[in-house]
Amino acid sequence: MNPYRHFIGEIETQLRAMQAAGELPEALDFSAITAEPPRDAAHGDIATNAAMVLAKAARKKPRDIAEALVARLKANPDVVEAAVAGPGFINLKIRDAFWRERLRDCLQAGLAYGDSRVGAGHKVNVEYVSANPTGPLHVAHARGAVVGDALANLLLKAGYDVTKEYYINDAGAQVDVLGRSTYLRYKEALGESIGDIPEGLYPGEYLKEVGAAIARRDGARWIDRPESDWLPQMRAFAIETLMAEIKADLATLGVDIDVYSSERALVQSGAVDRAFDELTRQGLIYQGRLEPPKGKKPDDWEDREQTLFRATQFGDEVDRPLKKSDGGWTYFANDIAYHHDKFRRGFADMIDIWGADHGGYVKRMKAAVSAITAGKGELDVKLCQLVRVMRNGELVRMSKRAGTFVTLRDLLDEVGPDVVRFTMLTRKNDAPFDFDLVKATEQSRDNPVWYVQYGHARSRSVMRQASAAGIAIDGLDGVSLDRLSDTGELGLIRLIAQWPRQVEAAAAAHEPHRIAFYLYDLAAAFHAHWNRGRDEPALRFVVEGDPEVSRARLALVQAVGFVIGSGLKVFGVTPVEEMR
Repeated sequence: MNPYRHFIGEIETQLRAMQAAGELPEALDFSAITAEPPRDAAHGDIATNAAMVLAKAARKKPRDIAEALVARLKANPDVVEAAVAGPGFINLKIRDAFWRERLRDCLQAGLAYGDSRVGAGHKVNVEYVSANPTGPLHVAHARGAVVGDALANLLLKAGYDVTKEYYINDAGAQVDVLGRSTYLRYKEALGESIGDIPEGLYPGEYLKEVGAAIARRDGARWIDRPESDWLPQMRAFAIETLMAEIKADLATLGVDIDVYSSERALVQSGAVDRAFDELTRQGLIYQGRLEPPKGKKPDDWEDREQTLFRATQFGDEVDRPLKKSDGGWTYFANDIAYHHDKFRRGFADMIDIWGADHGGYVKRMKAAVSAITAGKGELDVKLCQLVRVMRNGELVRMSKRAGTFVTLRDLLDEVGPDVVRFTMLTRKNDAPFDFDLVKATEQSRDNPVWYVQYGHARSRSVMRQASAAGIAIDGLDGVSLDRLSDTGELGLIRLIAQWPRQVEAAAAAHEPHRIAFYLYDLAAAFHAHWNRGRDEPALRFVVEGDPEVSRARLALVQAVGFVIGSGLKVFGVTPVEEMR
């Protein structure tokens, strides 16, 4: 049970009773009513804005509604106190026995605690990474991979039907550049001197391996042949090889993609033509001219009549070209077709995880999705800011193999996938992030990864010690929990009971980083209570000569372990049994 959602139901029941009694008008929208932990725990257990959000429509003062509602809520057997605060907020104090039963919910569900049906099986497509197959994944790709994967896992836990997707950008100029760069390395592998890598080609040494592989397979077959013969071969082989590396790196990171979609295959299938025809049918395509960008006119600016999409009709600043001067489709046209294809596959809700350099592309893509789906589709774009890899505050030197960046493989080899995944989620996706290799592995409460993992390991250690002392640790979901009455114990129980709400709220906001903050707070409360037991033997989890209180407290410890384990599962991080 999500106790906060439960009390929204209780509040709405009383509001409907007030409507039936003529105290409130019939036509009221309850959808904006919330019930959540108050910012100050001294104010109670649950705060609601019900009176505040209904006052205008009800044509009543918020405080008048609040006082009438409080009078009714006081009759609820789970409510100890109900009071109006400020202009009309309501604070509720809930009886301890109610919270203890939420602890039992956790014990009975185990790692499934927090699973929700709020998503109701609704289909969602989460597309992430989608790096150009022109080189190895770098640390910025790692952030997008982790954010996308954790968000997909979070939505699954909240009851959505989620598909994880990677869009392979294997069409267009960048893969032709890849093909030419590979050909250069192919000639090098056959003994030719290539000198400095020409400007505009990819300089990374990773392509030496690709060129050498083609040389081993084909010998000198492509030497002195026209580009039209060798380019498709070099391009296809390089894409296949680099995508295999990308998939291997993602697997090491713990990312399992459901669907890989190819841009080239999409174009060849006629999807872009279908999308264009649909926009034409809606009257959203026209021939026209665009004004040059404000400020300095680009050197390559061409004032010409173009095929334009009426993006401004959907909130974009300017209309957007769909065809290049040579008659080929623009990248934007291909992207419209790709999102149209997602919609045709049954995904009205789409989430894209992009790098920060695509920020200027968001509004036009949202406009396109709204247009191509006739307003039935929705696109949420999460931008991931850049990541700097540091060591004790000093910027880490760039990878020699990659040529210009630190690769994901470098990062994984240094700290491991669990540290990478959790650390990347300790900041909101749109906040710049410094990944310090030393801080990410240090053993202190300043390192959230270690601190949360230590919380799980400590819970497992307590259970092992209790078992070794001859205390039965099975069947804890059936023990009496009435002896859990200390403020620290009740505080932990209330935190545990917040887990279902955290899952639903983070899923609704598409913000998996919220889970990291919650897990840290839970671990901190658990460590603090454990430390109290060191100073006050009566508060220890195992009390000699009192098996009843010991088993109740072990139930609390087990629940802490379940919730941390459940949260780490969302993050794709393996909970540790003991710290080494």
